[in-house]
Order: sequence, then C-alpha cells, then structure tokens
Amino acid sequence: MRWWDIEPVLELEKDLFPEDAWSRGMFWSDLAHARGAEATRRYLVAVDKGAESDGSGDRIVGYAGLAAAGDLADVQTIAVARDHWGTGLGGRLLTELLRAATAFECAEVMLECRIDNVRAQKLYERFGFEAIGFRRGYYQPGNVDALVMRLTDPSTSVAGTQGTETNG
Repeated sequence: MRWWDIEPVLELEKDLFPEDAWSRGMFWSDLAHARGAEATRRYLVAVDKGAESDGSGDRIVGYAGLAAAGDLADVQTIAVARDHWGTGLGGRLLTELLRAATAFECAEVMLECRIDNVRAQKLYERFGFEAIGFRRGYYQPGNVDALVMRLTDPSTSVAGTQGTETNG
C-alpha cells in the first residue's frame, strides 16, 4: 500500500466497516512506518486489473496491514470487497501478513476480531490462530466486543498454507 492507495482503501473501509472505519490519518500514520530500514509495518493492497464498473482501470478489492514490535506482531486490518468474498483473497492477504511477521522475526501474531464476524474467525482458525480472550466494547461507537486471537510461530502457519487455496 502506498499513499495514493489511501482514498480507494478508505472507500472500501467505509463500505465494510461503516460504524468503526479507520480514518485517513490512521492509514497515513501506519504507512509512515512501513518503509526503510527501520520499518515496523507492512501494508498491502489487492488490485483487480480492469475492474472498474466501466471496464477500465484497476480497483482495489482488498487490503491488509501488520505492525511489529520486538518479537510480537499484530494484524491491524484485513478487508476484502464483498464481491470477492469466498475467492480465497482473505487467505492470500493473511499469508502475506504472516510472511511479513516472519521477516520481522516475530514469534507470535495477535489480532482482534469482531465477536460477530464469524467468517473472519474461521479464516484465522484455519491458519492456526486460537482465541485467548475478549476486549469488551473494543469496537466503537457500536460498543461491539472483540475476540482476541493468537498465533504462535507464524512461519509454521505460512509453510502449512503453501499451495493451498483458502476461502477468505
């Protein structure tokens, strides 16, 4: 993901997460830490070539981000356009984040997932994430709880998904 991707990412963000969408500033802040030798973030976009409604141009159909600190990584966000659900794109994005966590030499990856987002929870479970707790009222302003999930040794999870198609 680069700065010029922020506007189309925000459109998708607002469609998928209308109550608790990230702001422009949140994306800018994380992207500021995604380049150079001291990078602690990895953000990526999935682009569908020639997918604009008029048949021209490219369309961002997914994005994902990871933050690393020491030997711990945190999945910040994963999103897939509704018309790409069930295509395996979520799994491919997660695989790339776990590769980044491995490159950052992280031993564990954590994430929060809306308690009502069973689809995402199943994706994370397929990759070996385990539920370890809850964060009450984490998603605001809707006051929705988050399920906290953890994956130990992301390099093993990535190796286990090589050559497989995951539904995401």
